[in-house]
Amino acid sequence: MIVVMAAHATQQQIEDVQKRIQDWGYGVHPIFGAERTVVGAVGVPEADKARYMESLEALPYVEQVIGILRPYKFASREFHPEGTVIDVKGVKIGGNQICLMAGPCTVETYEQTLESAKACKAAGATILRGGAYKPSTSPYSFQGHGVAALEILKDIADKLDMRVITEVMDPRNVELVCKYADILQIGTRNMQNYDLLREVGRCRTAVMVKRGMWAKIEEWLQAAEYVLLGGNKDVMLCERGIRTFETYTRNTLDLSAVPAIKELSHLPVVIDPSQGTGKRSLVIAMTKAAVAVGADGLLIEVHPHPDQALKDGAQSLTCENFADLVNDLKPIAAAVGRTL
Repeated sequence: MIVVMAAHATQQQIEDVQKRIQDWGYGVHPIFGAERTVVGAVGVPEADKARYMESLEALPYVEQVIGILRPYKFASREFHPEGTVIDVKGVKIGGNQICLMAGPCTVETYEQTLESAKACKAAGATILRGGAYKPSTSPYSFQGHGVAALEILKDIADKLDMRVITEVMDPRNVELVCKYADILQIGTRNMQNYDLLREVGRCRTAVMVKRGMWAKIEEWLQAAEYVLLGGNKDVMLCERGIRTFETYTRNTLDLSAVPAIKELSHLPVVIDPSQGTGKRSLVIAMTKAAVAVGADGLLIEVHPHPDQALKDGAQSLTCENFADLVNDLKPIAAAVGRTL
């Protein structure tokens, strides 16, 4: 349940409410806003919840008590009605500005990554994407350069004043990847890797949870709940396409997920049109549509020479493509009251 404190509630009264909730067996998670405080109560006791809610509503310094019936509590919009804005070292995800995350699917060489990063930065991207560890369906496919790639990403991002987003695949590597990355990406195959979700929940590096290619929206939000429950509040979601019976595209990019998530959750939503379509010719159109439906960020694969890419060249934009796309996005963003 969510306890909305009255605007005039004192610190002592807020602590009184928290103590009552803890005595009933719930975990307490306060959010201190600019105008009022909200106290989240999460835990096992459900039988007497109605009585507890009535008891709290009787207090003069409690404005409202809201019961949450959904299986995700911290991710629900009731818990954070105004929506979350994540600050990654000065770069905001959420709010009015749409965040651009771009770079190569895979870190191949220093030169390739630098050329891509410079072009993305010049076009307006603030976050450098790049894979150091690559999950592949085939065990014979390229698996990434690991730590060497992480070092390349961090060095280039520091030089260009960009932030780094990269995938972490193993709970044992979370601490290592946190040394180099500003955002940890949970890939589609790991959306229900609960040990990994718990581990990134314990760290304080921002986390992007990609939707499983098979996952319903509720399952996706419950994956985010694992991270939030661990105490990591900087969580964003990424729609990267789901698997359907269609074979012309790599995945079916579910853009309806954006407004759906906005109704259900306060978490920022990022769209990955590269993985979502698998075709360079479709990435530009779907990116424009993503801005129109309210995406908070865009995660786009950009390679200086896609025909030479080790991974996913067919869905990567050239540096020139990306610059043109950003220019085309500006009027669309303005039309829906956003900026890039």
